[in-house]
Amino acid sequence: MKIVVTGTRGIPDIQGGVETHCEQLYPRIAAMGHDVTVIRRTPYVTPENIRDEYRGVRLADVFAPRRKSVEAIVHTFLAVLKARSLRPDVLHIHAIGPSLMVPFARLLGMRVVTTNHGPDYDRQKWGVLAKTALRLGERFGTRFSNKVIVISNVIAGILRDKYGRVDTELIFNGVNKPVKSVNRGYLGEWGIGERPYIVALGRFVKEKGFHDLIEAFGISGVADRCDLVIAGDSDHPDEYSETLKHQARAAGAVLTGFIRGERLNQLMSNASLFVLPSYHEGLPIALLEAMSYDLDVVVSDIPANRIPELDAGDFFPAGDVAALASILREKIVAHRATRAYNLENYDWDAIAAQTVDVYRKVCSAK
Repeated sequence: MKIVVTGTRGIPDIQGGVETHCEQLYPRIAAMGHDVTVIRRTPYVTPENIRDEYRGVRLADVFAPRRKSVEAIVHTFLAVLKARSLRPDVLHIHAIGPSLMVPFARLLGMRVVTTNHGPDYDRQKWGVLAKTALRLGERFGTRFSNKVIVISNVIAGILRDKYGRVDTELIFNGVNKPVKSVNRGYLGEWGIGERPYIVALGRFVKEKGFHDLIEAFGISGVADRCDLVIAGDSDHPDEYSETLKHQARAAGAVLTGFIRGERLNQLMSNASLFVLPSYHEGLPIALLEAMSYDLDVVVSDIPANRIPELDAGDFFPAGDVAALASILREKIVAHRATRAYNLENYDWDAIAAQTVDVYRKVCSAK
């Protein structure tokens, strides 16, 4: 089959959950013998990742304005036109914002699969107009796609209750079992590693809750026995991201910036505790990655985070800084060195096979 993919900023080594999802998924589908093209947004094509191909996946770069309010929709419109010229068997659109273009793609005669990664209109960074557009994208993607993939039962329930779509395909996000790094060189560069440290990963946007984590760390009383490290950055620097960086530095937290590869491996291999204080998620890949490193975790109790592999004592009410401080203190004092999680539901090879099965259903349907 010939598959064209849009809705992502691009691959490889581009920050974001959808981007990580696509970077893991599509090389596997290409290795199964399929012709895969991922369309990338030009602002995220840097000197480090200029290329025409990645692990068997063709890459096509299409213009996107560097403005978060219109970036996705303008790019996806142009990407659909590009996809039509490539004559795919399936166009796969990721996320509900880009799904605004599903009816347009169908009018151009393409079979469309969408993956709903979660209700992005719940993200605090969006204004009223943007949230309205995202809700419309969710509606268009749900009603007009040939097939809809959801990454959690929570999202499946939303689409069933709001739109009556009962034939969604549940395919989880995945995670690779890492080979833990025995090196610590990057830790020294960051000034950590001499004592335990708490780690958090993600983009510097309000719904990730890093401001709550920094405040909770400050009042928890654990700063004399461990460090706080936050890995990530903002796609679009704004007042919130700059304020967060100032807050982090004032609290003595370490900011590594966006990291991948050996840097991330060293950071995760040597951490004592992973924290995800989000207000909104789909199925967080960062959490699955922490679990793959056998880390003890603390997560907000939003529905998307309540996966069955976690324990009741891992959760705190989202936005409750005092509760987060309390659980940080309990976890650090207890110092649970490692944990074992059953991650068989999150195998990327199985996920690739399940996704190809969805494509086959779309192509075989009348």
